[in-house]
Amino acid sequence: MIKNNLRIVIFLILAYSFNILPIYSEELIYVGEELEYDVTFMSIKLGRIRIVTLENDEYQGIKTYHSKVFMESNPNIPFLSMKAIFNSWMGKSLSTGVYFEGSTKLGKEGWGYQKIIFNKPQANSLTTEKYYDKEKINDTILTANMPILDGATLFFFARQNVNMNKKVKVPTIMDLSVGNTFLNFTGKTEKVKIKAVDYPISTYYLNGKAEWVGVYGLGDKFEGWFSADDARIPIKAKMNVYIGSILLELKKWKRGNWQPPR
Repeated sequence: MIKNNLRIVIFLILAYSFNILPIYSEELIYVGEELEYDVTFMSIKLGRIRIVTLENDEYQGIKTYHSKVFMESNPNIPFLSMKAIFNSWMGKSLSTGVYFEGSTKLGKEGWGYQKIIFNKPQANSLTTEKYYDKEKINDTILTANMPILDGATLFFFARQNVNMNKKVKVPTIMDLSVGNTFLNFTGKTEKVKIKAVDYPISTYYLNGKAEWVGVYGLGDKFEGWFSADDARIPIKAKMNVYIGSILLELKKWKRGNWQPPR
């Protein structure tokens, strides 16, 4: 028994020394955090994404974290016209969704609205309702053999685990279907450069594949670089859409005194 306890203590010391344990959600979540990203294709600005962490909240008695995502296309590219607002209420473990609602407008079409209720306690099933111009057009129950995440919860789940050396499969709700997201947390660190910072940033690297299709064909293979510190802020990402590979790059941020690590 003493030997086993000693092994556990030694492992924990080494794990913390080499930073190979997932971070607690309380350390990662920062109320008031704002992250803004430019989305480009071959240096052409397609649009921007802004992600805001709001005050902690409750949904039907369940304590949650609340995140809001704003997406807007470049107004100078009318054929890509898009506006979207997503609200996600996430479980405190960052490994389950609780409630989601989103509004999307493509081109000259009306606003589409979707809400998703993740059925507890495991969140292996969900109920989703979809509306177009306030008229219900779909009401569906979806299931999986593991807890299902929405896109915003997946974003924070990846941040929490990005320093780990492991591969995971995460069922993900996208529109009216569930597809797997395969995440390869490589455990590797890399230096990357972005326009907003005049020095190389220390990052954790991951890659993976999405077996689902999102707006404008978003899906397939992707790569991501997250700040190698407790904030785990995504610095940049490469993703695939119908027109090819796009780049997401951190442009502005607000998180207390945080600065990208060298």
